[in-house]
This record gives sequence, structure tokens and C-alpha cells, in this order.
Amino acid sequence: MIVAAGLGTRMRPLSWLRPKPALPVRGLPLVAYPLAWLARHGVDEVILNLHHLPERLREAAEAHCPPGLRLHFSHEPTLLGTGGGIRRVAHFLRESDPSLILGGDMLADADLTALVALHRARGDSVTMLLRDDARAPAFGTIGVDAEGHVRRIARRFDLGGEIRAGLYTWVNVVAARSFEDLPERDVFSHLDDWWAPALARGAHDIRGVVAGDRPGDPACVWEPVGTLAEYLAVNLSPPRLSYLDADAVAARLGTRFAPGLVLGAGARLGAGAHLERAVVWDGEEVPAGLQARGGVFAGGVFHPVEAAPGGGGGA
Repeated sequence: MIVAAGLGTRMRPLSWLRPKPALPVRGLPLVAYPLAWLARHGVDEVILNLHHLPERLREAAEAHCPPGLRLHFSHEPTLLGTGGGIRRVAHFLRESDPSLILGGDMLADADLTALVALHRARGDSVTMLLRDDARAPAFGTIGVDAEGHVRRIARRFDLGGEIRAGLYTWVNVVAARSFEDLPERDVFSHLDDWWAPALARGAHDIRGVVAGDRPGDPACVWEPVGTLAEYLAVNLSPPRLSYLDADAVAARLGTRFAPGLVLGAGARLGAGAHLERAVVWDGEEVPAGLQARGGVFAGGVFHPVEAAPGGGGGA
């Protein structure tokens, strides 16, 4: 499952135009990346939950679905929270033991095949991929003990005994039996209302794997795409991914790249227009003479993201 419902409030005004998982990153919709990642690791069926501008996200996913991967969709007219969205499609997820549940607002890369193999070997109910990362204080962390058992979730839940922590990458391997323990309500959080109560009852099969730089740590690339600043950053300085040469794919579809500039397919710059550190969405026409830096041209408007030199502006 790719958890893709939500309003994308931190990405406004861009998310008023398209749902966050359909925003173009290096010329491809964000959702194309997890689809390619899952397909590379042998997944053959994926379900996405939808809410805001659902048809736009459905179209983006279908247009960039790898061959051999079947898509399913779960439309939520009312948002159900992360746990409620999972509960709504538990019948689908139970068909695979284990299943993978990923967040839809990130660029990530890790060996999912190895993560699933470890999950199976340990017989766990849930395996979360965590990352030892300097950005952890800004995102919150999950703490584990020496054997990887989850002991703490951010500042909201703490059993003690933690020896290591990592930020939550929103990559989860989930055993079919874990869905038997879902709360009997429609709207809830998967961390706070499903897994934390299980841990409080003494569950020892909810573990985390910390990726990082220590000997024996798995490798993990993780870049969030949840805010305007993060969106611009991954467009201008994308991480290298093992499963997808996004620039090559996007170039074949008409995206053009220049230093500090991404021009979507069919986008045009008017005479004398000059943009720096910018993304221009597909099909846009930048007005003649526009001079701008540090932002996104979408919906016929330049949306500043970075503060202009000397202060002011930004978002």
C-alpha cells in the first residue's frame, strides 16, 4: 500500500492544483517513484488510498505504473487517518504475508527484499525501517532496544529501555496476523492507536531496523517531499536511486534540465524570461520578461519558495 490520501496542507498552494503525490518531481509525478521501487523488488499489486483531487492522482499513477504491476484504489470521501486508511484496505493487504506499507510523500531507496527477508526470519508482526539521520529532531524518532524491539514513539509513548533511535521513514513490513489487532473504528492513527497499544500490552514482535553509517546498518536513502522547501530541494538536488533513472525517463517524455532549472514537458519560457533555482510544471507558459529565483511556476503563477536575497518572501 502507498498511503497517499490527505490534503497536502503544507504544500499549498501547489496542492490546490494537484494532489501532493501527483506533483512533478524531475518531470515525473511523485507517485511514480514508489511504484518503480516496489516493482523493482517484485511487488505485483499495489493499492493507493485517495482523497484530495482523487482523479488526478489516479491518472498519474496509471500513467506511470510499471509493466506487470496492477493498481487498486481506495477512495476516502472522508479522511480516515493513517490507520483508518489501512483498515479500510486490510482485506487486500491480508492477501500477502507480509505486505508493505509505504508513505506517499518521500523519495526513498533501500533493499526492500532484504527487509522482508529479515522480517520473515524474525517472525515479527511489524518491521519499521528507521534512519539514523541528523534531521531526526525535526521529524521525531522511534526508539528501539538492543534487539530492535520498539520502545518509544516520538514523545507520545515510552516504555524505557531504548538504546538507539531513528527517524520514521514510513516504510513498514506488516504480517497478515497484525491486521487482526486493528482498532474497531473508522478513523485512527496507525502508530498511536494500533501499534502503540499493542506494545503497551507487551507485544515483542514490533521492531525497527535502523539504517545508518554504523557497521552492519542497512543503507537507506530518504528525502521527504512534504513541504514547499522540500519539494524544491528534491527537484534541484535529487537523490540517486538504484531503481529508477528518473531524468532519463522524464527526458524521453519531454522534460528539459538546465543547471538550477527543471522545465516540464511542453513548458515554454517567454522572450527574456529568466528563472533560477526553479521548477516549471509541464505545459506552463512563463510570461515574457519574468525574472524570478527560488520557486515553482505552476498554474500560470510563480510561487516563491526560497527567500529572495536581502530578505522577504518565502513560504
